[in-house]
Formats: sequence, C-alpha cells, structure tokens
Amino acid sequence: MAKIVLMMGVSLDGYIEGPDHDISWHCVDDELHQHMNDVIGRFGALLHGRRVYELMAAYWPTADADPQASAITRQFAGIWRDIPKVVYSRTLQSAEWNSTVVRDVVPEEVRALKEKTVGGDLGLGGAGIAAEFLRLGLVDEYRVYVHPALVGRGTRLFPEADIAASLRLVESHVFGNGVVLLRYEQGERGEQGDGSARP
Repeated sequence: MAKIVLMMGVSLDGYIEGPDHDISWHCVDDELHQHMNDVIGRFGALLHGRRVYELMAAYWPTADADPQASAITRQFAGIWRDIPKVVYSRTLQSAEWNSTVVRDVVPEEVRALKEKTVGGDLGLGGAGIAAEFLRLGLVDEYRVYVHPALVGRGTRLFPEADIAASLRLVESHVFGNGVVLLRYEQGERGEQGDGSARP
C-alpha cells in the first residue's frame, strides 16, 4: 500500500514561508533540485492544497518551453505535468494538468486512494492541507528539508495542535548548500527512535 509522505522545506525556526508568502530564503541549487526531481518522479501521485496547486500551476506547465531553462527545470516540468494530482479545495471548481479536485479530507477516501495507487507513494505538500492530514493521523512519513535560514515569523509547518507522535529517523543527508534532509517514519505507539539513521 502507498504511504502518505509529507515533504516540505522549512527554515531552522520552523517556517515554510515568511511574511507575505516569502520563500526567497529557500536554498535550491542544482543538487537539491535534481534530488527533488528524483524523489517526486517516483511518487504515484501528489496531494496539494489550493495554494500550492495554484503556485505550481502558474509556472511548471510551460517551464520547459523557455529556451533558457536548465535541463533539471525541463525535467521537473514534465514530471509535474504528468503525475496525477489531487487538489483539496472547497473553492476551486476544476483543476488542470492531470488534477482532480476533492472538497474534503475524508479518511476512508484517503485510505482507498492509498490502496489503489500503484507505482509509488503519495507526496503531500502545503501547510494547511498537511495540518488536516496530521489531525486525522494520515501521515506515514515525513521528509523535512531544513534550510539554513531564520525567518522569524510567517507560516509554520507544524501549527499548535493536539497531535503527538513517536517518530523514527530513517535517513539524514546534508546537501552542499547547507540544506539538511531529515526523514522520519511513524513509530509504533510508545516507541522511541534510537537516534540511528540509515541511507
């Protein structure tokens, strides 16, 4: 069965974006971008909230038409266009680029999606929709990319909520630009991570 993988970039102080949706502090170079291409290209589908979908749809569908675009950019444009996407929104009437609009996060429907998705896990992105998945206990794995920046205020990845989980560190990686990947899986109830990591 496919897993729900929460995958987000975050500042050292816990924000995915600064005031006015500022993400200029995100450190994405060729190494990290190629890593993202490789990881997302192996997903079976993407789960977006409306804002993330609109942000991505404003650029990626035609990014590879720019003659100045790098090979990595052109590759990701094709990945994003082709991969199935579920967009959770109560305001969007439709979405393009292999996307399906769903109004609410219904646990039974999410579990059915996990069962029928073949060829990879489900990548979850966006603070609002992630909070709902977390509240409902639907996240199986966390891929948090910690960027070497302090933002001070903005949108937190993990808002204050009645959520508690024991996680197990299964991978860590330091990129050349200082971004650190921390990858966790859900532990069994009461289990504590042993502090080890494997590639």
